[in-house]
Amino acid sequence: QVQLVESGGGLVQAGGSLRLSCAASGRTFSNLAMGWFRQAPGKEREFVAAISWSGGSTNYVDSVKGRFTISRDNAKNLVYLQMNVLKPEDTAVYYCAARQSWFSGPSATATEYAYWGQGTQVTVSS
Repeated sequence: QVQLVESGGGLVQAGGSLRLSCAASGRTFSNLAMGWFRQAPGKEREFVAAISWSGGSTNYVDSVKGRFTISRDNAKNLVYLQMNVLKPEDTAVYYCAARQSWFSGPSATATEYAYWGQGTQVTVSS
């Protein structure tokens, strides 16, 4: 079992930055690929970014490429999402997720993630 807790959300003006953190506990964190997803009001949950178990491979949705960076610190059981040049359309609840399989890649498919946090709200004002 893996427990995930997100933090770092908040209200920011367009063009600003936020860094989300996800603290993991339970199973061997360093063996698991991790992802960030988001859900805006009235919309389906969508993939944002993912990172492989080693940190050597990452994956991003096109809309955040060049603005968001995912990283991890396996020694601290933490995953980060650095978000720069935020836009109003980035407003959503952001979820951290962990894949079920060990030593897996940075998948964009939500059904491949077995463990989810409760989410943290990010609001970008125009």
